[in-house]
Amino acid sequence: MKPAGPGLATAVLALRRLWHRHRLRARSALPLLTHLAAPLADRRQDWRQARYLALDLETTGSDAQRDDILSFGWVCLDGPEIRLDSARHRLVLPRGLLDEASVSVHRITDDRAAGGQRLEDVLAEFLEALADRVLIAHYTPTELRFIDAACRACFGGPFLPLAIDTLDLARRTMPGPERGSLRLAALRARHHLPRYAMHHALSDALAAAELFLAQAAKASAQGRRTLGDFLLG
Repeated sequence: MKPAGPGLATAVLALRRLWHRHRLRARSALPLLTHLAAPLADRRQDWRQARYLALDLETTGSDAQRDDILSFGWVCLDGPEIRLDSARHRLVLPRGLLDEASVSVHRITDDRAAGGQRLEDVLAEFLEALADRVLIAHYTPTELRFIDAACRACFGGPFLPLAIDTLDLARRTMPGPERGSLRLAALRARHHLPRYAMHHALSDALAAAELFLAQAAKASAQGRRTLGDFLLG
């Protein structure tokens, strides 16, 4: 059987979003309904005409079903322009005390986390900002799994965005990459981008946004200029 092409993948995503909109219509899920009702970007357009949102999460672990989101960081892009006025960093109130091992990575202590907002409130703000934008993240499975689990828990339905994974874009052009070469900092160095402190959600979101622009500019010089050239699926 011939595999589904990228156009069919987008059509299937649109149908899934429509089905869940009707299923959730009677539920108290307005932020998620707004996300599902937003039009999907045309994958045939020049990537410089599309709108994006780069996201990073800091979490208590890697299991979206058991672990908590501790912070969101995001910034919007209009084509190749990063809109710094759109940058947001939000702490989320966890369900319990934090593990010392995870605190050593994300540096969010129990005291700081106690000042966080409800997950439902931050999630609603994030979904409003995403609207009809394409999601950008470095290694999207983390963000997609955690946001999907949060949407199901808070609003009763799935998270179904168009997405770009900067790690996936690098993997396509680096056959047999060496261990560690696909990390965000390593890829930024490869594209001669400045070093940023890692494991801060907003800093990492900005780092992913800049990396995507560098990757897209290089791909454009090689003739890959449509949004579909960069999308997952």
